[in-house]
Amino acid sequence: QVQLVESGGGLVQPGGSLRLSCAASGNILDFYNMGWYRQAPGKERELVALIRRNGSTVYGDYVKGRFAISRDTAKNTLDLQMNSLKPEDTAVYLCEAVGTYKYWGQGTQVIVSA
Repeated sequence: QVQLVESGGGLVQPGGSLRLSCAASGNILDFYNMGWYRQAPGKERELVALIRRNGSTVYGDYVKGRFAISRDTAKNTLDLQMNSLKPEDTAVYLCEAVGTYKYWGQGTQVIVSA
Protein backbone atom coordinates (compact mmCIF):
# COMPACT_ATOMS: atom_id res chain seq x y z
CA GLN A 1 0.00 0.00 0.00
CA VAL A 2 1.49 3.32 -1.07
CA GLN A 3 1.35 6.17 1.43
CA LEU A 4 1.69 9.83 0.57
CA VAL A 5 2.23 12.37 3.33
CA GLU A 6 2.11 16.09 2.59
CA SER A 7 3.72 18.80 4.67
CA GLY A 8 4.62 22.47 4.46
CA GLY A 9 1.24 24.15 4.43
CA GLY A 10 0.33 27.07 6.60
CA LEU A 11 -0.71 30.70 6.73
CA VAL A 12 1.13 33.15 4.50
CA GLN A 13 0.57 36.75 3.47
CA PRO A 14 -0.26 37.65 -0.13
CA GLY A 15 2.93 37.80 -2.16
CA GLY A 16 4.65 35.32 0.11
CA SER A 17 6.05 31.86 -0.56
CA LEU A 18 5.59 28.34 0.71
CA ARG A 19 7.19 25.04 -0.17
CA LEU A 20 5.09 21.91 0.04
CA SER A 21 6.55 18.44 0.19
CA CYS A 22 5.01 15.02 -0.39
CA ALA A 23 6.84 12.01 1.00
CA ALA A 24 6.05 8.71 -0.71
CA SER A 25 6.49 5.32 0.89
CA GLY A 26 7.75 3.78 -2.33
CA ASN A 27 9.98 4.56 -5.29
CA ILE A 28 8.41 7.58 -6.99
CA LEU A 29 9.77 6.51 -10.36
CA ASP A 30 7.44 3.51 -10.17
CA PHE A 31 4.59 5.94 -10.85
CA TYR A 32 3.58 7.15 -14.31
CA ASN A 33 3.22 10.60 -12.87
CA MET A 34 2.88 12.47 -9.60
CA GLY A 35 1.15 15.73 -9.06
CA TRP A 36 -0.31 18.38 -6.82
CA TYR A 37 -3.98 19.21 -6.83
CA ARG A 38 -5.93 21.65 -4.74
CA GLN A 39 -9.46 21.94 -3.51
CA ALA A 40 -11.02 25.06 -2.09
CA PRO A 41 -14.30 25.00 -0.14
CA GLY A 42 -17.24 24.64 -2.49
CA LYS A 43 -15.03 24.14 -5.52
CA GLU A 44 -13.93 21.15 -7.54
CA ARG A 45 -10.51 19.66 -7.16
CA GLU A 46 -8.15 21.09 -9.76
CA LEU A 47 -4.72 20.33 -11.09
CA VAL A 48 -1.91 22.54 -9.84
CA ALA A 49 1.05 20.77 -11.39
CA LEU A 50 2.25 17.31 -12.29
CA ILE A 51 5.49 15.68 -13.29
CA ARG A 52 5.65 12.62 -15.47
CA ARG A 53 8.07 9.76 -15.09
CA ASN A 54 10.18 11.19 -17.92
CA GLY A 55 10.46 14.49 -16.06
CA SER A 56 8.13 16.55 -18.22
CA THR A 57 5.79 18.87 -16.34
CA VAL A 58 2.31 20.28 -16.69
CA TYR A 59 0.96 23.30 -14.83
CA GLY A 60 -2.48 24.73 -14.28
CA ASP A 61 -2.84 28.02 -16.15
CA TYR A 62 -3.40 29.97 -12.96
CA VAL A 63 -0.05 28.99 -11.43
CA LYS A 64 2.26 29.20 -14.43
CA GLY A 65 5.29 31.30 -13.64
CA ARG A 66 4.56 31.29 -9.90
CA PHE A 67 4.76 27.64 -8.87
CA ALA A 68 7.38 25.01 -9.62
CA ILE A 69 7.10 21.27 -9.17
CA SER A 70 10.17 19.14 -8.54
CA ARG A 71 11.09 15.72 -7.24
CA ASP A 72 13.93 14.12 -5.36
CA THR A 73 14.24 10.52 -6.49
CA ALA A 74 16.78 9.73 -3.77
CA LYS A 75 14.41 10.86 -1.02
CA ASN A 76 11.21 9.84 -2.83
CA THR A 77 9.69 13.24 -2.35
CA LEU A 78 7.67 15.55 -4.54
CA ASP A 79 7.90 19.27 -3.86
CA LEU A 80 5.90 22.31 -4.87
CA GLN A 81 7.53 25.70 -4.57
CA MET A 82 4.84 28.37 -4.46
CA ASN A 83 5.78 32.00 -4.95
CA SER A 84 3.77 35.21 -5.31
CA LEU A 85 0.87 33.61 -3.48
CA LYS A 86 -2.59 35.11 -3.86
CA PRO A 87 -5.67 34.81 -1.65
CA GLU A 88 -7.29 32.71 -4.38
CA ASP A 89 -4.54 30.11 -3.88
CA THR A 90 -6.11 29.28 -0.53
CA ALA A 91 -7.05 25.59 -0.57
CA VAL A 92 -6.16 22.14 0.66
CA TYR A 93 -3.27 20.91 -1.45
CA LEU A 94 -3.15 17.19 -2.14
CA CYS A 95 -0.46 14.97 -3.54
CA GLU A 96 -1.40 12.33 -6.10
CA ALA A 97 0.55 9.39 -7.48
CA VAL A 98 -0.61 7.41 -10.48
CA GLY A 99 0.63 3.92 -11.09
CA THR A 100 -1.40 0.74 -11.41
CA TYR A 101 -3.71 2.52 -9.02
CA LYS A 102 -4.21 6.13 -8.06
CA TYR A 103 -3.12 7.23 -4.63
CA TRP A 104 -3.84 10.40 -2.68
CA GLY A 105 -2.40 11.98 0.39
CA GLN A 106 -4.58 13.55 3.06
CA GLY A 107 -3.65 17.09 2.09
CA THR A 108 -2.10 20.13 3.64
CA GLN A 109 -3.92 23.41 4.17
CA VAL A 110 -2.63 26.60 2.57
CA ILE A 111 -4.17 29.90 3.62
CA VAL A 112 -3.15 33.11 1.91
CA SER A 113 -4.42 36.05 3.87
CA ALA A 114 -3.30 39.38 5.23
